[in-house]
Amino acid sequence: MSHRSESGFEFAPVYEPLDGFDPAVKLGEPGQFPYTRGVYPTMYTQRPWTMRQYAGFGTAAESNQRYHQLIDHGTMGLSVAFDLPTQMGYDSDATIAHGEVGKVGVAIDSIDDMRVLFDKIPLDQVSTSMTINAPGSVLLLLYQLVAEEQGVSADKLTGTIQNDVLKEYIARGTYIYPPKESLRLISDIFAYCQTELPRWNTISISGYHMAEAGATPAQEIAFTLANGIEYVRAAVASGLDVDEFAPRLSFFFVARTTLLEEVAKFRAARRIWSRVMRDTFGAKNPKSLMLRFHTQTAGVQLTAQQPEVNLVRVAIQGLAAVLGGTQSLHTNSYDEAIALPTEKAARLALRTQQVLAYETDITATVDPFAGSYVVESLTDEVEAAAVELMDQVEEYGGAVAAIEKGFQKQEIERSAYQIAQEIDSAERVVVGMNKFKIAEEEPYEPLRVDPTIEAQQTARLAELRATRDQAAVDEALAALKKAAQGNDNCLYPMKDALKARATVGEVCNTLRDVWGVYVPADTF
Repeated sequence: MSHRSESGFEFAPVYEPLDGFDPAVKLGEPGQFPYTRGVYPTMYTQRPWTMRQYAGFGTAAESNQRYHQLIDHGTMGLSVAFDLPTQMGYDSDATIAHGEVGKVGVAIDSIDDMRVLFDKIPLDQVSTSMTINAPGSVLLLLYQLVAEEQGVSADKLTGTIQNDVLKEYIARGTYIYPPKESLRLISDIFAYCQTELPRWNTISISGYHMAEAGATPAQEIAFTLANGIEYVRAAVASGLDVDEFAPRLSFFFVARTTLLEEVAKFRAARRIWSRVMRDTFGAKNPKSLMLRFHTQTAGVQLTAQQPEVNLVRVAIQGLAAVLGGTQSLHTNSYDEAIALPTEKAARLALRTQQVLAYETDITATVDPFAGSYVVESLTDEVEAAAVELMDQVEEYGGAVAAIEKGFQKQEIERSAYQIAQEIDSAERVVVGMNKFKIAEEEPYEPLRVDPTIEAQQTARLAELRATRDQAAVDEALAALKKAAQGNDNCLYPMKDALKARATVGEVCNTLRDVWGVYVPADTF
């Protein structure tokens, strides 16, 4: 019986030493070029990865309560999930937001909500990641403003905004502005953080969502790194020096249950990125060459059938991420295929990471798979396939040009269709769903979001607009519009507007008025 990898390579029943394999060239030392073995010399031998659990639902007060629970249970970093209106730059009382407020994440309309979200959470002691893209600048500035109210200086803030709009055009869909204007705003964020928030990771270039849409491991890293190249080009074209912003770039990948190929994928991604930054962009700072990444276990592999089996899947996926050298990890809750996770499910997801870190020996040595015949062979294969796809993206003229032609989306859809066929035919076994099924599922009571949240947020917005200094808001939004029309950095007037209690929707609408919105081409 033959076995094929997710990227389509044939597995050998037995692997032998690779011909011409030179560890000094292919691997190097941990923490040294080409970073195959990890970006730091000691990796987890001194301290484990950051355990960062993704959470957010309903109102800011409800999410704040969940964050305090996670911190009490030992999480090292917060990861904020926003609802769809916030992700799309709309206020909760906008017509288009009806029915979606607080459903898939927390509703944030203004600094008033952000203040509640992080109430009694010391922002100089916790690292926060925010899954926000097109309005990433807005939420970052709200976070900074709340920190200032706490008395925390900007140079003490650590965390990440996702801020990866290009993958939204490919796989996820929460874009607002056209690509050119989106890249301009991202470059403004790079420049702003370089001066104002020096420890903040300005972007999390994401393969996760493409993988969830059906991308193979090779496609995931190829299209992610191609997007990364586009961001670096845009920043350099805006006048930034590559070694000034590249050390704060970060990445975000999925971890599947196919452990061996996932470990190989992470190692191949580090190797490719280090070469790109050194050879294409001439980066000199070693930190510019390092591909640092966050990992989340694969939501798409969770099943609503026999959901407890997801605990096993997530443990294997988390192990793959750690063996692949992740810098931070979110482990999904076993019930996420059904609904937002309950408190117990979220706690078990965190405990999974804690068992990996403190009850196993995988943190005792750096890169345990180094020299493994199968892993080194798979690393070479994934690397070669990814580089070939990246070359195809370049033939289109880069990531944006390829996006406009629909190349990445079409490639991912082809892979997704093949996976769906394999699951439907049971050629690809999904335990509990198409094999090893049970006659009757056990009852499960999901977490339910309060249906009155939309009305609550609408009332809060009405009160905000009635009590703020409207003239100050109008003046600040006018300054933002002027910056967007010209070449000034948009984040400085944007911060002034948000401090005056302009809403997320008002800020994004100001930019919509200047830049327009992105409308996908027919080829999509």
